[in-house]
Amino acid sequence: MNVAQIVLNNLVFDKEHQAGENQLTMLKKALEFNISQVELRREYFFDIENEIKDIKNFTNTHGIKLFYSVPDELFINGELNTKLDMYFAEAQAMGVSVIKFNIGEFDDIRAKQLEKLAMYSKILDQMNIENNQIKSMGSISAIQKFMEIMVEHDLAIGYVYDMGNWRYVGENEMKAAQALRQYVKYIHVKDGLGFASDSKTVPLGQGEIDWPAILAILPKMLPVALEYPVNSDLEIIDGIERLKAEGLT
Repeated sequence: MNVAQIVLNNLVFDKEHQAGENQLTMLKKALEFNISQVELRREYFFDIENEIKDIKNFTNTHGIKLFYSVPDELFINGELNTKLDMYFAEAQAMGVSVIKFNIGEFDDIRAKQLEKLAMYSKILDQMNIENNQIKSMGSISAIQKFMEIMVEHDLAIGYVYDMGNWRYVGENEMKAAQALRQYVKYIHVKDGLGFASDSKTVPLGQGEIDWPAILAILPKMLPVALEYPVNSDLEIIDGIERLKAEGLT
């Protein structure tokens, strides 16, 4: 895999976050690993208004491509989330290229909601949804239902395949990759142990997931993020080297 495809999700710096380091510091660390794509996590901000300014200045200077993980839902009780305008404003202020949400819970999407989703989908380079760890919105069927509606109405909203979350909802990650690969625009890689209530996320090579086989059937030349907490920089380096060794193009 080309190193230019690799993204560091700031979850790899969870220890630093717990110690009080901000995401600007994490961006600087990403460059030390020769990675120029970083996924910010909204829940990692301590003072978002002030941190946004520093992040924009730093990324402009160093040519970093930013992804933005928002741990909130597109739909709440069947209605579009009223905070979406705020999240997109934050993303624009930082110079984010790609933003990601959870679906939330919905039945049918009304015409006015589709119109607004179409508007949001054009604000940044890419808008995505992800399978999370909640069965009602993170199952294969839930993702399929949403993405089929997006395709039917020609909305440019993509899908982030999260490799490790399937086990938390009791589904198989390989079957999910086969069923959903046509929608995938971005990939979160991680390894895992156990299943359903016994699931645990671990770094690449420390679990049971056949992640190379999954990457082999997903679309190529997409951004691929390491997204798991680590105990040391060596585990980040190891993850990067494992991805590079896959040789996927």
